[in-house]
Amino acid sequence: MLFQVAGQGARPTFFEMAAAQQLPASLRAALTYSIGVLALRRPFLHKVLDYEDEFFALLMLVLETHSLRTTDASFSESLYGLRRRAAKIRTKQADIRSKSSDGIQHSGLEKRQRVLSVVFLVVLPYFKSKLHSIYNKEREARLQASLWGAGDERFEDVDYFDEGDASLASRTSTETEATMRTRVAKNIQKIIGACYPWVHATTEGLTFTYQLLYLLDATGFYSVGLHALGIHVCRATGQELMDTSSRISKIRSRERERLRGPPWLKALQGALLKCTYALLDYAQTGLIAAVFIFKMMEWWYQSAEERMSAPTVYPPPPPPPPPKVAKDGIPLPPDRTICPLCSQKRANPSVVTVSGFVFCYACIHKYVSQYKRCPVTLMPADIDQIRRLFHDV
Repeated sequence: MLFQVAGQGARPTFFEMAAAQQLPASLRAALTYSIGVLALRRPFLHKVLDYEDEFFALLMLVLETHSLRTTDASFSESLYGLRRRAAKIRTKQADIRSKSSDGIQHSGLEKRQRVLSVVFLVVLPYFKSKLHSIYNKEREARLQASLWGAGDERFEDVDYFDEGDASLASRTSTETEATMRTRVAKNIQKIIGACYPWVHATTEGLTFTYQLLYLLDATGFYSVGLHALGIHVCRATGQELMDTSSRISKIRSRERERLRGPPWLKALQGALLKCTYALLDYAQTGLIAAVFIFKMMEWWYQSAEERMSAPTVYPPPPPPPPPKVAKDGIPLPPDRTICPLCSQKRANPSVVTVSGFVFCYACIHKYVSQYKRCPVTLMPADIDQIRRLFHDV
């Protein structure tokens, strides 16, 4: 059996399909790098990086929907001159004689196939990314537990620096609900941590199998998703490429004709549509330019010798566990805004650096001056190790 590497006929080569599949990942890396550089001067852009998965999924949702609607191809496939076609098995002998000998008839995409294509291209990768991040957090938690022990569950995931205005009873009920939600979230994380490796291995194995079969010309489907949707990816003919612009113009003309209302409202809606179309066109061009610029910068600033001789980067060690309350120490109140020493709401909150617990400045200064230790953990301390907290200023 011969490897399918030549570019003959309507069937794309393995390398064309692989390049189209890897383009979104390169696009995401380019956007993340660019936003990270801009965030050095514009700190508000860090919010975009905090919700990187959501912003990228929203961007790809717009691009993939627009591309499938206008070109019958995904955003990356349209850039490589590829088109998606519905594959139907022919049963009539006359059709088999008149058409190609592979027994498959290609037609345009249906609306259901376009919608499901968006699901496979955007929604499923988004959920996979979120599951992968949850699995990584669960794995880090297990690693921390194996290195430092499970720790005291009373103080896990509790921030003693927060303050609130609620009463003690409402705070206690809120903490109980938060504890229940935390336990449910931890159970879900444990389930994901146990099941995700098997799901990931299964999907990766199926992807490898389909790509190998496609390379060996044993199947016409490059991935499991394309097979499930019954879609073949084919090269666009010259006439199709020429008709793409006219097709886009017809779609946009029909949308402008559907506008209803007074003349001034129709003019306003038409201007908004024109701006939207212009933004989509510029976005497609700009994103492709960003990918190529990112790849060129990556090649320019890191040579092959540096990549080969680069040291192995190990993950950072987990943070140390929170300190435990000593048996003879002062117990912590249920309300985290209460000072353990005076049992009143903290005034001028200050932290003992050896333990990390927060008290009133006057209370902790008097206690440490007299006993030379932390009142909760009984760890040795000095007044020089008291720090005022200014997070509430």
